[in-house]
Amino acid sequence: MTPRRPYSLLARYYDQLTRGAPRMNRLAREKVLRGILPRVRTVCDLGCGTGTAAIELARRRRRVYALDFSPEMVRLARRKVRRLPLRLRSRLHLRRADIRAFRLPERVELVTCEFATLNHVPHKSDLALVCRAVARALRPGGWFLFDINTPKGFAEQTPGGHWVDRRDFKLVMHGHWDARRSLCALDLEWFLPARSAGGPRGRLWRHMHERVNHVAWSNAELRRTLRRAGFRRLRVWDGVDVRPPMPGARRGYDTYYLAQKPQQRSQR
Repeated sequence: MTPRRPYSLLARYYDQLTRGAPRMNRLAREKVLRGILPRVRTVCDLGCGTGTAAIELARRRRRVYALDFSPEMVRLARRKVRRLPLRLRSRLHLRRADIRAFRLPERVELVTCEFATLNHVPHKSDLALVCRAVARALRPGGWFLFDINTPKGFAEQTPGGHWVDRRDFKLVMHGHWDARRSLCALDLEWFLPARSAGGPRGRLWRHMHERVNHVAWSNAELRRTLRRAGFRRLRVWDGVDVRPPMPGARRGYDTYYLAQKPQQRSQR
C-alpha cells in the first residue's frame, strides 16, 4: 500500500466522483442568493476544487477569484481555464491559497465556500480564522455563502462504507466519527491499474491510500463565530430545502448559511 498526500488522487478523479455536484451547487446557490446574485459583479470562490463553479460564475460576466489549497486541484482548474476563450479567461483569477489566511487584491461583493469545503479545515478553531479572512475580503454589505456537513450527518453517515467501481479506478471509502473531537477521518482506498513486467496495463491493480479529515460545528458555534467576525445578518437553510431532491436525503445532515457584512462598522 502506498500512502498519498491528501487530495492528490481525490483531485484527479474528483469530477468523475461528483458528477451531480455542479447542478446541485448551482441550484442551491441560485435559491439562497435569489435577489442578490443578479447584482453581484465580483466573487471569491473558496475551495474552488477543479474550477467548475468559478467558471460558471465567470460566464455570467463576473470577475472571479478562485482559491484552493490543493496543488493538484489548482493544476486541474488551470487546465480547464486554459481551454476557455480569452474573454472569459480574463475574468478568472485562479491561485493556490489557504482559506484561513487568504487576501485579495480588491474587496468583493460575494464569497462562496460550497460543497462543504469549510469542513476540510484542519482544526475546529480554524473556523474563526476563515470567517475573519472572509470579512476582510468583503466589501461593506457583502455576502458570505457556505454550506457545511453537520455533526449529525457525520455521525449517521460515516460508519457505512462506500464502493465505487469504474473502469479506470476502484475506490473504497470508509471512515470514523469522533464525537468528542467533532472530527471525521475518511479513508480512501484506491485501486489503480498497474502495468506488470512485460504484460498489458490493467491486469494488475495498485493499492494507494489517502486520508481526508473533516471537522464539524454545531449551529450555535457557527453563529457565535460569525458574529465575532463581524457578521450581523444571518439566514440558515436545511440542505433538503435548497438542494434538488436526492434519494435518502434527511434533514439535519447539511446546512446552508448566508451571512452579511454590515454596511458600516457598528458604533456599539
